Amino acid sequence: MIKLLKMSLAGVLLSVSTLTTAGMITPNPTAPSIAGTAYILQDYDSGQILMSHNADERLPPASITKLMTSYVVSQEVYDGNISLDDEVLISEKAWRMIGSRSFIEVNTKVTVEALFRGMIVQSGNDAAVALAEHVAGSEEVFAQMMNQYAQKLGMYNTNYENATGLPGAEHYTTAHDIAILSSAMIRDFPEHYKWYSEKEYTYNGITQHNRNKLLWRDNTVDGLKTGHTEEAGYCLSASAKRDGMRLMAVVMGTASENARAQEIQKMFNFGFRFFETHQLYAADEAITQTKVWKGETNQLNLGLAQPLSITVPRGRYKDLQASTNIQQPVVAPITKGTELGEVEIRLGDEVVAQQKLVAVNDVEKGSWWRRIIDSLLMLIWG
Repeated sequence: MIKLLKMSLAGVLLSVSTLTTAGMITPNPTAPSIAGTAYILQDYDSGQILMSHNADERLPPASITKLMTSYVVSQEVYDGNISLDDEVLISEKAWRMIGSRSFIEVNTKVTVEALFRGMIVQSGNDAAVALAEHVAGSEEVFAQMMNQYAQKLGMYNTNYENATGLPGAEHYTTAHDIAILSSAMIRDFPEHYKWYSEKEYTYNGITQHNRNKLLWRDNTVDGLKTGHTEEAGYCLSASAKRDGMRLMAVVMGTASENARAQEIQKMFNFGFRFFETHQLYAADEAITQTKVWKGETNQLNLGLAQPLSITVPRGRYKDLQASTNIQQPVVAPITKGTELGEVEIRLGDEVVAQQKLVAVNDVEKGSWWRRIIDSLLMLIWG
């Protein structure tokens, strides 16, 4: 049996300030045209896709590959398997890598942190291979780790053959998967993500500049990674945060360095101008209650296991409607986290968000007398 409970937003949503002036109509134009093979614009907190084209098409990612290389290295540091202070002996393979380089020398020792920053800021292929060898013994084994993390993150249209992004027959990803990975890097390793905003890095007396031109053009942009090969074209994954709202944008297959920056800037300007994101519920917050039978208490608080944020066109927050579907009957004992229904958010006739309702506290069995009385009442009332 399902219990449907309509809820007013004033009673269940976290309080927010007035969003629009009375009588003001916020424009809601169509998304701009983007000159790229594939692209996506996604809100970081809600995960809502605001615009996209060929977002799930498998394409060569070039040096955006190094996002996954850095994610794996960050996880290894977090797990205590390696340290940023580790000194890495540079192999001849790493030293001989073609393409972008950090200018590390063969048979010298370089710290993991220096290699990390050289890979992120300078896009050093030599640094990427050196890190892969330090973590996994060989780049081939490291690529297996990259693919395992891709599956774990839900990047189901991605396959890596190397740590650098140099072309490979089965080396591919999608704009959507890159957005997933970019969000994961920010969420899981904020202390390493700060390096993605560095405009330049000097190693071995050579200073190189970050190829992400948006770091100079837009002070709300704080990362992530560029990429380019003849096969992939010019690619860019970037993130920007304005007034507490963070957007993720990815473009693949543009014609030049300037083009990839311009197209990402167009997406950011569109997203921040015409959309707004709000957290509706925090995790483990009681948003409704339900009757509990045969328990030491007769009420159970229900909420969400994860925060729920939503992105809507500007000025439409007041039009959101929330409802809950609660499974009945709810019989003790109940363990915190047990799924007992769902909350549904609508904007007009469209369902814009759904999430499972869970118990936010335990309810133990009641006394034998309570259990007998409730059993009789359940029989009488059906």
